Amino acid sequence: MKDLQAKDLRRVVVRGTNWVGDAVMTVPALRALRSLLPEAHITLATRPFAKGIFAEAGFIDELLVHEQTSGITAQVRDWRRRRFDLAILLPNSFAAALVARLGGARERIGYATERRGFLLSHPLPLPEWRNTRQESFYYLNVIAALEQMLYGESTLLEQQPSFQLSVSNDRRAEAVAFLREQGIRGDRPLIALCPGSINSRAKRWPAQRYAELADRFRKELDADIVLIGSADELEVSREVSRSMSYQPIVLTGKTDLARAVAVLNEVDLLVTNDTGPAHVAAALQRPTLVIFGPTNPLTTRPLSGVAEIVRNPPDCAPCMLRDCPIDHRCMTAISPEDIFARALQALRPQPHKLEVVG
Repeated sequence: MKDLQAKDLRRVVVRGTNWVGDAVMTVPALRALRSLLPEAHITLATRPFAKGIFAEAGFIDELLVHEQTSGITAQVRDWRRRRFDLAILLPNSFAAALVARLGGARERIGYATERRGFLLSHPLPLPEWRNTRQESFYYLNVIAALEQMLYGESTLLEQQPSFQLSVSNDRRAEAVAFLREQGIRGDRPLIALCPGSINSRAKRWPAQRYAELADRFRKELDADIVLIGSADELEVSREVSRSMSYQPIVLTGKTDLARAVAVLNEVDLLVTNDTGPAHVAAALQRPTLVIFGPTNPLTTRPLSGVAEIVRNPPDCAPCMLRDCPIDHRCMTAISPEDIFARALQALRPQPHKLEVVG
């Protein structure tokens, strides 16, 4: 294994993750990399959705977007043109390491998972604490290993990770205009609900309970309610809407990720399952309540002072199953009254104003 010198790492590529929540959890690692290599040109190789998160990020210099249908040959060609000195692989997949090796990255750092260690110049062992610390530390550990190689020591894992994301005034103005077009008046609390989840039905709090909660927000707080999510989650949003006495604004499937991020920046509260928007809203410093059932809050909860998890786990949780084989007791144990009480504490005390200043 060759020694690394910071001065030799001028062109750096980071292979990003494949899910929205995971992408947000890589932010601390990307920020740490920028601090570690301030003079390097840092490229984030990622999927198209991530443009909505990283397009305005000051800690990277370039987005190299690979379509989901892009084959290895096309990716290798793009990487070879850029002549990377260092590839940092955050996903565990064999394919990510293969692209880095065939793409000509001189140094390649990542975990030695999926029998890919021979493709890496600096393979890393899996940390023993993998299942007991939030996922951001798993990504941050790769940068800590790089720092150790460069300078002989690292304190990155002892520091509080920085997740903060921001939205420009131009994007905020577009989001405000979009919300007004959808019927949001802007003079009362704006509460977003995310009742879906793309990769697990077991993570979904029952739609009927989201409906009861939304009606109570409207009746007792005179709040505007928006339902958010991807097009694949539209049916569950429709189920919530059909079960409500008041009609919400259904934005599910109507926004790309960039606009969804900007919309979340304007809400007073997000109530959500354990899914990507939970991490986005928390990184934007929006009050966030995350309903947990089958998943492990130690690894996937948002790390933010404005984010709170709600769970009432039975003995079988966390099971990590995508479909509950019994009665979904981890989710049905949580009532709309539980969430409403937490929401009253989390909401901003001042009146909401849907406007952009500055």
